[in-house]
Amino acid sequence: MGSERVIKDGDVERRSVLLYNIYRLVVLTSLLISAIIIQFSSPESEPNLPFYYLLFGAYAFSAIFFGLNVWGKGLAAQAYVQVVFDLLLITAFVYISGGLASSMYFLYLFPIIAASLVISGRAGFLAASLSAILFGGLADGLYFGFIPVFRPEHAVKASLGSMLVTIFIAWGVFFVIAALMNKLTGSLRRTREALRAAERELLVRERLSEAGRVSASLAHEIRNPLAAISGSVQVLKKELALSDEQKELMAIVLKESERVSHSLDQFLDFALPAKQVFSPINLRDILDETIKILRAGGELNGKVVLEGNFRTADVPYVGNAGQFKQVFWNLIKNAIKAMPEGGRLRLEFPEPRKKDVRIVVADTGRGMGPEARANLFQPFYSGFEN
Repeated sequence: MGSERVIKDGDVERRSVLLYNIYRLVVLTSLLISAIIIQFSSPESEPNLPFYYLLFGAYAFSAIFFGLNVWGKGLAAQAYVQVVFDLLLITAFVYISGGLASSMYFLYLFPIIAASLVISGRAGFLAASLSAILFGGLADGLYFGFIPVFRPEHAVKASLGSMLVTIFIAWGVFFVIAALMNKLTGSLRRTREALRAAERELLVRERLSEAGRVSASLAHEIRNPLAAISGSVQVLKKELALSDEQKELMAIVLKESERVSHSLDQFLDFALPAKQVFSPINLRDILDETIKILRAGGELNGKVVLEGNFRTADVPYVGNAGQFKQVFWNLIKNAIKAMPEGGRLRLEFPEPRKKDVRIVVADTGRGMGPEARANLFQPFYSGFEN
């Protein structure tokens, strides 16, 4: 049955409670039509007036339930009250239609199904339990004489064994239906939640796609004058006689222009990704090339000790070499930044499992805080100041 939870109004839909009320009216109307047909087919029989009183009383309560549904408050409480009302009503129908000899105890199934669909699977089991108590109590009371027989002239005296068999069969049906509905409603709830999540994700993707197109256009507008500024500074640097301080300022301008241009390129790759080309590659070779570039740039120095089987592992794969190089570059640079005083960096290719490839990049740095973990897959997020 899963973990228990408190059913609140937000868990019960107004439309579902309304449909439950409509279904009750359909069942009541079917019973009324059946009673009228039976009455006309046997004109000599006396009309069962209490049966009609119960029917019209149920119609009156249904009208009240409709009004409460329009009010829209306390939907969970409304649903529970309607289930209990229906079970009491059905017990009364069973009583006036012959008790154990009545064929109307199948009506108990409707509130059990409704409780499961409208409220929860657990509510369906509660409805089945209450049905078992009411029907069992009515049967025992009639058999042992605690409850007077409604029409003694039509009473059928059953044996104790027959009574118990009828009760146990009814109980079994009640709880089997509750179990089946619990399984069904659980599946429906998971499907509904998955659909809602998919709808939210689709909406977010559409908004991001539109924002990406606008941002990409803006990035192009920034990159063009940025390239002009960078080119002009390079020309001025070559043609003018600059002091050391001015050369240093020029170098800063060029370096920052290159950094901004690189960031714009990364953003454009994310916002408007090009069609990826996949080809046979070896991840060991790509990782080795990335390490050489980092060593040549001085970012990977003697303070960081490399460990693992990355030099000897043979890892053939089909993918995009450029993207893997970027992934290795980002992971190793982040590991280096996390160990400003140096440390050990493990680069490992564990044994592949079936068709997947695992790559381990583990450092002895400061680790990731809650904020960094929460934003792990957010584009352009960095846990470092620089």
